[in-house]
Amino acid sequence: MNMKNLIYLLGFILIFSACSSNSTDDVSSPDPDPIPNPNPNPNPTAKVTYDADIKSIISNNCLNCHGNPRQNGAPTSYTTFSQVRNGVDGIINRINRTGGGVMPPSGQMSSSTRALIQQWKDDGLLEN
Repeated sequence: MNMKNLIYLLGFILIFSACSSNSTDDVSSPDPDPIPNPNPNPNPTAKVTYDADIKSIISNNCLNCHGNPRQNGAPTSYTTFSQVRNGVDGIINRINRTGGGVMPPSGQMSSSTRALIQQWKDDGLLEN
């Protein structure tokens, strides 16, 4: 084989090998070991609202004491949107405590639930 043909052959091999890929970044091949999103949000532009997101949290975690009538010495009732909206700073303070006075008394809510209440405040305390 003469030198000119050898150079063409090496050039062809280099071009051909550069076009092939073993990368997992290829859109057509699934990631073999996907890392799950720790905070999945299918609609990141959606605002958190009381009716859709917060009301059920309050009902499940707060109304045993902060209902109507109030129980166990609870100073405030959280049965309506306006009561929760007006008390949101105190709610956030109490659910984020790590020592005495943490709410609910049964134990601290999950970090994602607490973050959702904070996000509701940050989004403007929307009702629906």
